[in-house]
Amino acid sequence: MAQNNQAAEQDLNQLLKVRHDKLKDLQEHGKDPFQITKYDVTSHSQEIKDNYSSMEGKEVTVAGRMMFKRVMGKASFCNVQDLQGNIQAYVARDSIGEESYKDFKKYDVGDILGIKGEVFKTKTGEISVHAHEVALLSKSLQILPEKFHGLTDTDIRYRQRYVDLIMNNEVKDTFIKRSRVISSIRRYLDGQGFMEVETPMLVSNAGGAAARPFETHFNALDEDLKLRISLELYLKRLIVGGMERVYEIGRVFRNEGLDTRHNPEFTLMELYQAYTDYHGMMDLTENLYRYVAKEVTGSEILTYGEHEMDLSKPFERITMVDAVKKYANIDFNEIHTTEEAKKLADEHHIEYEERHKKGDILSMFFEQYAEEHLIQPTFVMDHPIEISPLTKKKPDNPEYVERFEFFMNGWEMANAYSELNDPVDQQERFAAQEALLSAGDEEANHTDEDFLNALRIGMPPTGGIGFGIDRMVMMMTNSQAIRDVLLFPTLKNLDK
Repeated sequence: MAQNNQAAEQDLNQLLKVRHDKLKDLQEHGKDPFQITKYDVTSHSQEIKDNYSSMEGKEVTVAGRMMFKRVMGKASFCNVQDLQGNIQAYVARDSIGEESYKDFKKYDVGDILGIKGEVFKTKTGEISVHAHEVALLSKSLQILPEKFHGLTDTDIRYRQRYVDLIMNNEVKDTFIKRSRVISSIRRYLDGQGFMEVETPMLVSNAGGAAARPFETHFNALDEDLKLRISLELYLKRLIVGGMERVYEIGRVFRNEGLDTRHNPEFTLMELYQAYTDYHGMMDLTENLYRYVAKEVTGSEILTYGEHEMDLSKPFERITMVDAVKKYANIDFNEIHTTEEAKKLADEHHIEYEERHKKGDILSMFFEQYAEEHLIQPTFVMDHPIEISPLTKKKPDNPEYVERFEFFMNGWEMANAYSELNDPVDQQERFAAQEALLSAGDEEANHTDEDFLNALRIGMPPTGGIGFGIDRMVMMMTNSQAIRDVLLFPTLKNLDK
């Protein structure tokens, strides 16, 4: 086995040497492809195929990576891959000239070519370009994976995404759809009168969510800073300032673990709308999801794995207490104290910490018994106050708050509040969070004095929501892991 590996490595090194020698020869003859600065492309592969009836016989200029070449004496075929797909080129000596054809025969799979010629159909009916000019635009000095077997090692795919995009068309399609998801969100919100804004990523107080932040040091001011974990507190400041509908799509950073649905940096979209509440956010979420699904997939039915989720029907709305009652047959309306809740948790083998209260344990029961059943679009409403430090209390039941989480496929897809705008109440909630910090909860929030000052200035009744864009893209593209929808996911350093 060791001998076979050594022989394969020697063969590869020889192939690489041949490519370097070809480049050197080109440079010595004044044909260095890396001296070319531009190439005017007029058409793309799928565009030509879709419009063949009007483009037949017309001159086009295409460019892309050569993925296949078959030399047959005085004429050859090659296949060029561009953004839209691939197209065949017929390259004949008599059409491009003897010297150019001699050069073409030396080109390698992986080289980037520019081809000018007429659109035609071969005898077998394949739409192609009859080349009368071929230009080498970039020389590939590395060997692409063998096409038949493709690039299948997932770790290499994530580390060398550029090769993954070349070899796996479905991967490129996923990221094209990701871009379309984000642009669709923007179109919908812009049409609803929202304004896109940008807020700081480096902050002195990383609040707005329960998560551990990344920390850094700013040398110029000799201050410790954190990477934001949320977009919330700055966007609410803008609501205070009179910007009635704002949103931001941006990266946030959480110093947490890696799994199929979590990456330490991910894309979040948060929006805030003055003069509405969490019911308004539910309506917006339903309409937004339907709009994006229709634009990106062409349907309001999403298929993910074995599940079909119907976005055309009204989304279910259920309280967290009723969800636990439905799926665990336990009614937390009958649980009146933290001691009773902990006893119940012990009986059901649900682990908790000493600091946890009744509301925390209700949330644990929900996660344990209800989440996995929420396949169809569902709003889980009215969370306990203990897990919602920035949310307005329900006037008729102050143990709970006007909050919902949006679920599909058993996943949390969005989190929304009727935003807390009472500065006295907010100060008390921050004090409770500080106590949790002191008790060892690294995910609790610090008091944000400037945010409190903003609330004292006065914030109108406001609805707010946060969407996990990456999970939304996973759902829209039937991708099984968050790494499949992140162009460059976080990976362990191979040098360690």
